[in-house]
Amino acid sequence: MSIIKGALYIVATPIGNLGDLSPRAKSVLENVDLIVAEDTRHSKPMLNQFGIETKIHAYHDHNERKQTPVLIQQLQDGASIALISDAGTPLICDPGYHLVLAAHAAELQVIPIPGSSALISALSAAGLSSEKFIFEGYLPARKIARQQRLQLLKDETRTLVFYEVPHRIFASMEATITCFGGQRQAVIAKEITKLHEKIRRGTLAELMRWLHSDKDLSKGEFVIVIQGAKEISLDKLEARRILKILLADRTFKEAIRLTSEITRGKKNDIYKLALELKKDEH
Repeated sequence: MSIIKGALYIVATPIGNLGDLSPRAKSVLENVDLIVAEDTRHSKPMLNQFGIETKIHAYHDHNERKQTPVLIQQLQDGASIALISDAGTPLICDPGYHLVLAAHAAELQVIPIPGSSALISALSAAGLSSEKFIFEGYLPARKIARQQRLQLLKDETRTLVFYEVPHRIFASMEATITCFGGQRQAVIAKEITKLHEKIRRGTLAELMRWLHSDKDLSKGEFVIVIQGAKEISLDKLEARRILKILLADRTFKEAIRLTSEITRGKKNDIYKLALELKKDEH
């Protein structure tokens, strides 16, 4: 394929099964001037499997701010560069944001080469609503911060998706049960596309028992997909009562926000009720 000079290619690589590298991705990696990878020690064996001999440099959390201007200069000088992560689609819980942002600021062409993503793969196989979802990445490592983060999501009606590592899987699952209740439906997708791939669906409590049933189940990389909270139909009479009280000494915007939090009603619906109340006053 023809490579565009001065273009930054964002190339998705396999998350386990090497057969998932697309022909287009392979062609780009073979023909760009430089590949920048999160961990060259991890990426080189994969590139060697495909006979890709393109020069490769490290680009990770610890050097991205320093390396970004260097790479931008190379792009401006006409070099073509491919960004890859250890596995999957770059920038999804991986380095690369500063480089892509700088490339756009320099009005350079940024070209995505789509492919594997643990997030999308797990969501597609979960059997939970994927019409609307929210991706939270990794939960905080510290217990209190983790609980606080989940508490903010307790009433979220969209499907929730998290990544998790083996040594925190039990702590994170326990935290979700504490916050959402053990009966919330969920899916654990483990080692997607790899030899020991497992996709298990059940309540959070059932999934926790499943993980405890075999020590080998807690090994590997995880995607946790959790059903969103049930939408609560708005009690308009109660919402109007609360709005009247709040509108007496709060701003219009703040009264709507607080009423929405108290009733768990949608802000748009509360806004319409507030307008009706204002209209009735006149």
